[in-house]
Formats: sequence, C-alpha cells, structure tokens
Amino acid sequence: MGRAFEYRKASKLKRWGAMSKLFPKLGKIITMAAKEGGPDPDMNAKLRTAILNAKAENMPKDNIEAAIKRASSKDTASMLEVNFEGKAPHGVLIFIECATDNNTRTVANVKNILTKHGGELLTNGSLEFMFSRKAVFEFDLKDDMDLEELELELIDAGLEEIESEDGVVLVTGDYTSFGTLNEALEGMGIEITKAHLERMANTPISITPEQQAEIDKILERLEDDEDVQKVFTNLA
Repeated sequence: MGRAFEYRKASKLKRWGAMSKLFPKLGKIITMAAKEGGPDPDMNAKLRTAILNAKAENMPKDNIEAAIKRASSKDTASMLEVNFEGKAPHGVLIFIECATDNNTRTVANVKNILTKHGGELLTNGSLEFMFSRKAVFEFDLKDDMDLEELELELIDAGLEEIESEDGVVLVTGDYTSFGTLNEALEGMGIEITKAHLERMANTPISITPEQQAEIDKILERLEDDEDVQKVFTNLA
C-alpha cells in the first residue's frame, strides 16, 4: 500500500503487542480528548475517534468508560500534550508525541533514551519540513463499493489518496481535512474502523537490517515510556 502502511504500522504493532502497554496509552488519548471537548462522544469528534481506535484494538468497554471519567479528576488537571524531535544514528529522524502531567520528567526521559543510544534531542521545529501531517482513515472494502466513484465524492472533502489492499480501504488527506473527511465518510454510511493523524516522512530513507535492529531498540525504549503516545520516523 502507500506510505501510511510503511515501516511504522507493522513494526509498532509488533512492539506494542502487549496489552499492558497499549491500553494505558489508548486510555490516556481518550482522557485527553474528553478533557478537551467533553465526555459525550456525540458532541466531541476527537473523543469519538479515540473511542473508535480503542475499540479497533479490542480495548474493553469498562476501560474506555474509566478513561472518560478520569478526564474530570484532579489528576488530569495538569495533563499536557507535548512533542519532541530527535535524531538517531544512521540518519534516522524521530518525531515523538507525548501526553504528560510532568513535562520536566518527560523531557529528561526522552533525552536520556536518545543520548544513551547514540542519538540527540533536537530543538522543536527542526523537523518541521521533514514530515507532513496526514489524516488517515481505514475501513473495510464492501462488494458494492466503487473506489473511483468514492474518490470523486471525497475530493471536495480533502482526499489526497485512496487505495485498497486485502479488503481494507485507506483514505489519506492533509491533517486539516480530518474533520471534513470524517464527516463525508460517515455521511456515506461508511463504518470507519480506524482514524488517526500520521506524520509521514517527506524523504524516507532505507537502512540495513543490522541498523534497523539498532533503531528498533531506541523506538522500543521510547514507546515503553508511559508518557509517549506516538513515535514517527523517516524510515521507508
């Protein structure tokens, strides 16, 4: 498939295989969305999307409801979304999205992981032109779906690319089109299975299997951190 189905998808799912890591991260995303726009998913598109993605990963209903309730607790009053940019060996660039209640701790942890493995933390904004932020939607390909017709209908909503493989349709647009694409798909009665924002490398690079194993260790350490939500690289 296209670039949205490159390295990060398969590799990250493999590293996130343990539910003990995945569910808390999904829960934090739900809590942040509920805190920002309210606990009613019908009135909060960001929360609705967070719940959709959690269900796609088989997160139990009780966990989802608990995450929504945490949005009103004092513990989440100081929760912030912060981003970090870094450089790893072999020309690998890393964009790290976090949610934290202690920015000092998170900065120290991220910096320590990078430097310990031969990388460094960069000044925010350093990778601004190295990644493009995209809205990505996935849904099942139905027998009566005409992708060419669907493409025409979604262009005005911000569609940049549509493709399918193994019974799954992938719709991609600029991140600013997330809302319009979501509304257009829902308006067509399409049941979205996953919806998220991706940072895609404008110039992906390739490295050797040995170098990949080295980089995987850094990514594993980053994604093991409780404050880290998503990690993006410029790997092809």
